[in-house]
Amino acid sequence: MSEIQQPQNEKHLLQSIKAKEESAFNHLYENYSSAIYGVIIRIVPEQELAEEVLQDTFLKIWNKVDQYQAGKGRLYTWMYNIARNLAIDKVRSKEYNQMAVTDILDYGFQTNNRKNEPFETMNLFSNELLSYLTPAQSLVMNLMYFKGYTSEDVAKEYDIPQGTVKSRVRAALKTLRDVYGVTAN
Repeated sequence: MSEIQQPQNEKHLLQSIKAKEESAFNHLYENYSSAIYGVIIRIVPEQELAEEVLQDTFLKIWNKVDQYQAGKGRLYTWMYNIARNLAIDKVRSKEYNQMAVTDILDYGFQTNNRKNEPFETMNLFSNELLSYLTPAQSLVMNLMYFKGYTSEDVAKEYDIPQGTVKSRVRAALKTLRDVYGVTAN
């Protein structure tokens, strides 16, 4: 395999970034942030979280620039992969998945027609939302989102593959989004 040639201006930019020149980093951000943000927003559709991932991406680029190897690809490709991996990590995070359930619960509170009837989150979740799920999905959602289990904990305790646990969560969230019309903004 032949080594990829790097354009001269990219080499100069990279040298300046490695030298920790703030002006070079500003130039990098100004010229690449829109494209990198486009990569992130397709994976993390929530604007606030996508912006957080963008910031994390450029911080990682700044801190790990010495790991970039010009012979393996262009600078943009390396940055693209960092952004993509951080975005995927974000949507797989417990924080992100908890936010999805919270959005669904918030929507349930907003659409509740029983004005005088008090209800708790657990009752709303178990009685109204969980009724749309299969028993296996209900179990997983209850354990992970209200009892603090991780997918690994559920897999070990119920002797099912961790991938199956994650698939049930994804399917449950999709069902709840479809039922309540919740979409990612």
